[in-house]
Amino acid sequence: MEPVRRALPVAIQPPDWNAEMVSDSTAMTGAALPGGRGDTAVRHAFPDARRWLQLALAAVWLLDGVLQFQSFMFTKGFSQLLAGTAAGNPAVVADPISWAARLIADHPAATNSTFATIQVLLGLGIASRRTVKVALAASIFWSLAVWWFGEGLGGVLPGSASPVSGAPGAVILYALLAVLLWPADAERNDAGPAPFVAARPVGTVTAKATWLVLWGSLAYFAVTPANRTTQGLHDMVAGMADGEPGWLAAINRTAASALNHQGLAASIALAVLLAVIAAGVFLPLPLARAAVILAMLLALVIWVAGQDLGAILTGGATDPNSGLLLAVVAAAYWPATAGPARTPQPQGEAA
Repeated sequence: MEPVRRALPVAIQPPDWNAEMVSDSTAMTGAALPGGRGDTAVRHAFPDARRWLQLALAAVWLLDGVLQFQSFMFTKGFSQLLAGTAAGNPAVVADPISWAARLIADHPAATNSTFATIQVLLGLGIASRRTVKVALAASIFWSLAVWWFGEGLGGVLPGSASPVSGAPGAVILYALLAVLLWPADAERNDAGPAPFVAARPVGTVTAKATWLVLWGSLAYFAVTPANRTTQGLHDMVAGMADGEPGWLAAINRTAASALNHQGLAASIALAVLLAVIAAGVFLPLPLARAAVILAMLLALVIWVAGQDLGAILTGGATDPNSGLLLAVVAAAYWPATAGPARTPQPQGEAA
């Protein structure tokens, strides 16, 4: 008679926020564990942080699709809105925008229905594990196209871009998130596992450089001539109140009042905060966490008080603007301390 082999008890716990030690596929498909008991148990493990952030990105794409189905988008007002983004851009950028706006004006129902459907499909595709890679790749190309033809490159070239109004363009952040949340892990090196979610697909050095460029560019945009005038920020924020519900318009007016005749000081203060955030990812762990928290809080304050939730409550917004997306980007950089290494035990011993 063969000896009875005791199966090891398997403790299944939700993976930690960083989840460097468990891949997305292992966490959800049920890779076998010692003793043959892992297939059922692991299949029911919770998604890791990267998957939650992918789902957040999917939700924003779905929101974009819903907003694109608003009645305003089927009128000439939408094409005129797009045509306005050509102003101040060089001809090589502005002429294609004007052409696209005319095409949309001539065929509003067909073009807008197509746009809305694409965005809904991107959201659904990212939400499904089977199609997440295809949808993320498609979202990069779609985001770049919309950034040009729909946002005029975020106003970066004319010098009108501001972190308060949505620089460097909300839709380019969708493309950035698609790269940072790509469901694959870069090869590990002597530095050990990735210290945050955004470093998993591209590596720590590239991820930190991306953070520096993003938040450093926002610091630069905050103090460009158009944004450091005495009333520049005041006028920008005050102009957002039209069409908003009373409670949100009140927040908007309060913020505008605080900025009245304080444009230069406010721009410098904002630039300093953004510069601190840009450098924060290179600091020791406690300070890096503080910088990420500051980034999320500042992004949400800008989104509420400066962007009025992207004007999604007015019936004329195509997306929630940059504030919400910046907060999601910051969440992808949250540094977590890896748990203690686990030493596998021989199969015949008790856990």
